[in-house]
Amino acid sequence: MKKTPLNQLHRDLGARMVPFGGWDMPVQYTGVIDEHLAVRSAAGLFDVSHMGEIEVRGAGALAYIQELTINDASTLVDGQVQYSAFCYPDGGVVDDVTLYRFAADHYLFCVNASNVDKDFAWMQKVLSEGDFSDVELTNRSDSFGQLALQGPKAAAILARLTDLNLETITYYHFAQGAVAGIPTIISRTGYTGEDGFELYCAADAVARLWQELLAAGAPDGLVPIGLGARDTLRLEKKYALYGHELSEAITPLEAGIGWITKLDKPSFIGRTVLLDQKTRGVPRRLVGIRMCEPGVPRADYPVYADGTVIGVVTSGTMSPSLKVGIALALVATEQSAIGTKLEIGIRQKRVAAEIVKTPFV
Repeated sequence: MKKTPLNQLHRDLGARMVPFGGWDMPVQYTGVIDEHLAVRSAAGLFDVSHMGEIEVRGAGALAYIQELTINDASTLVDGQVQYSAFCYPDGGVVDDVTLYRFAADHYLFCVNASNVDKDFAWMQKVLSEGDFSDVELTNRSDSFGQLALQGPKAAAILARLTDLNLETITYYHFAQGAVAGIPTIISRTGYTGEDGFELYCAADAVARLWQELLAAGAPDGLVPIGLGARDTLRLEKKYALYGHELSEAITPLEAGIGWITKLDKPSFIGRTVLLDQKTRGVPRRLVGIRMCEPGVPRADYPVYADGTVIGVVTSGTMSPSLKVGIALALVATEQSAIGTKLEIGIRQKRVAAEIVKTPFV
């Protein structure tokens, strides 16, 4: 398995390590619930150096990105970030990504860790088969380290280590500066639903950045956070996880990210199928489910309505914030309305649940 530059530091902190997308990663330090609540109430620090970074440069960069992605990158200005996705011609999702614009001829994609090689190969295929001049792709994943500082106290903690005015970095924007003397891309983004930042620096500097942040944030209760709480935090906010809510068999419209699917763009890969699906109506939708009886829904559990299977759980957990079982599920569109009574198949039993408004928290 691959290891991030922080692997030994995680072990020194007593983290429980698990395989994740081909990486040896910390799933928890003190416990998922404690770590989850720390992010909601104070701040948490995540090692996300396993994520991938792919650079696009050249005069034709925007035209290439417009064909590659489902969102409209032409609306971006320098220093802005955009949530987007790559689709196959049949509308299935290659990956969901964030796109950073540094200049009209310079962009950076952040892609999911388990998809880096697949994404880069897909990007190269699209480039080679299209009519794009002067576009250069570079997989820079090995040269970056990445941390996520998240929680209501994140800005106050980060401000102690940088001269940048963080108030000028608004949501889904970024700036370049120094954090603890380390050149860093400071992005006001995250995967928790809390205020916070994703910090990109050189791979050989990320361990020092981790230690400097933990020291600076200790008085405010900053603690390291593992993958377990990262998952429960994103689930409470209905943020998609590739391989669960998104996949090559699930379209963006089914997965509830139609808001980033710009069908008014003249052309992008998958547009024809997605436009047809939009016109005809999606056969299934991603919904939020809350348990009405004790029980913890998990991925791949069946969803029933009136005794018939109408869908499947894509992600589920016991919500640390709400102290009740919650789930995301793909269900038949005609039975996807808020308030619909359901049952989840849990260990040979059918447990009462209902569709609720999201995000859960």
